[in-house]
Parts: sequence; C-alpha cells; structure tokens
Amino acid sequence: MNTDRLNVTFAGIPMKTPVMGASGTFGFGVEYSDFLDLSEIGAVISKGITPLPRAGNPGVRVAETPSGMLNCIGLENPGLDAFKRDILPRTKQMGTPIIVNISAGSAEEYGQLAEALDVDGVAGLEVNISCPNVKEGGIVFGTDPKAAAAVTGQVKSHTKKPVIVKLSPNVTDITVMAKAVEAAGADAVSLINTLTGMAIDIRSRRPLLGNITGGLSGPAVKPIALRMVWQTAKAVQIPILGLGGIACWQDAIEFMLAGASAVAVGAYNFVNPRAVQEIAEGMAQYCEEEGITHITDIVGALVV
Repeated sequence: MNTDRLNVTFAGIPMKTPVMGASGTFGFGVEYSDFLDLSEIGAVISKGITPLPRAGNPGVRVAETPSGMLNCIGLENPGLDAFKRDILPRTKQMGTPIIVNISAGSAEEYGQLAEALDVDGVAGLEVNISCPNVKEGGIVFGTDPKAAAAVTGQVKSHTKKPVIVKLSPNVTDITVMAKAVEAAGADAVSLINTLTGMAIDIRSRRPLLGNITGGLSGPAVKPIALRMVWQTAKAVQIPILGLGGIACWQDAIEFMLAGASAVAVGAYNFVNPRAVQEIAEGMAQYCEEEGITHITDIVGALVV
C-alpha cells in the first residue's frame, strides 16, 4: 500500500497511516500478525495494563447486541511487570508504534505506571480514565473534571512520552472533560470509550452479563461518537483520536471530517481482523479519487 497520502504525526508519534487498532480489541498487536502486515498499520493501542495482574470479571463477559456488542472484561491483563518482561520485547519487533493503554485506582498509581512505562519501545500512553477512583469513594475519574485533570497531571509529570487521554461518553458534556485534561497537559484525547449498557436473559430473568452492566461498542455507537468528536474538536486545540463503531473506510473519513486527526478501529476487528489495513487502503483510494493531496487536508473540513 502506498501510504504517501496517509502518513501522519499524531501527538508527536509518526505513523504510516492514521488508522490504529483500538485498545481492548487488538490485543498487543502480535496476535494479529497472521492476518495483516503490522508494519503497514498506523499504530497499535494495547489492551489495558494495570499495576498488578488482573483476572477480570467472573461470569459471561461478552454479549452480542443489535449492531454492536457489550463487554465487561474487567481489565483482565498480565500486569505491568509481565508486560515489560514478556510482551514488550515482542511488540518491538512489529515495526509499528505501540501505545500502551493504562488503568489504575488512584492518580498516584497512574503516575507510577507512566514512569515505569517511560521506556524504549513504548511510543506513547493512552490513559483510560473510565476507572473508579478507589481513594475517593469509587467515583469514575472520567466523569469528574477535577479527577480527570489530576490523573492527567500525574501522568504528564512522570513521563516524556505523548499522553493521550481516553474520554468516557457517560457524561453530560464531554467537552468539559476534554478541556479539563487539555488544561492539565494532555497531548491528545481519544473518544469515545464504551457507553454503559446491559442485556437481560428473559428465561432466567437475570442479567446476561456477569457484571450486570457492560460497555457498548460497535456500529450502534457511531452516531454518538461522531457527534462527540465534532463537539470536542470545536472545544480544544489538541488533536483527537476518533473511535466508536468504525467498520469501513467511509466511517473513518466521517470521523476525520468531524475533526479527528486519526482514528482507531475497535469491535470491527472481531468481524474482520484485516480491518485496520483495509480501511487505510480505502482512505488512500478516496484521497486519490477526490484529488486530496494528503489525508490531513480533510481534518475538520465538515461544512455546516
């Protein structure tokens, strides 16, 4: 694939294309090596890493929904030490940037994670703030502007890597959150994370998911994600990584027209493991057909 029209620098990270594999759907990247050329994609955003290993939630973790899926994985991951020891050496061989998604239970823990991951082979950090603040009674960092800013400040002060804060859509006004993390030093924001939803087994009359509620993703959330990207692009100066229901190159183009400087593919990777590469190829063809010199020319070019 000729990436001349697609190469971008997002939050200081050079990429061959503006299309990434989204956290939680792309493993650590190496799992997809049988399906596509990892060196030809924009970047890999790892599954969430926490300070200690996590087994995740018990019971049913995934449920299909109309045009989407619910998940309540519970941040299952091998933990920081195992990631650095066993996984990072392998991801270094992929030939594409890896952005490590991090989650923690306090602002201080986020800072500690950031410092421990300020190492060779990590291109940047995506900060998952859709986590409960264990020190403040369980309120989710991503729903409180002050808490989100505190996390961002801690991460920024403990790393030289670009910091991308992943925003939760489960708020009244996502631009308030975006402005808060921008003011605290975030280099970029990614949005959206999953919407909270649930499913019920009508035979047993019980929740289908072991955690009762889960995160909704897939094409069903795309109109909401697109709207939030458009609103946020008008509110902040830092670049936006757009995601939420992207399933084809046309979807990706929509997100960039709305103001995203790059995009990530999530749930659709489970349908088509080659999606990240094929979507980029479609975007390149679109640029050629439309006479667009470079993909960045369409960022925020929506006419309203």
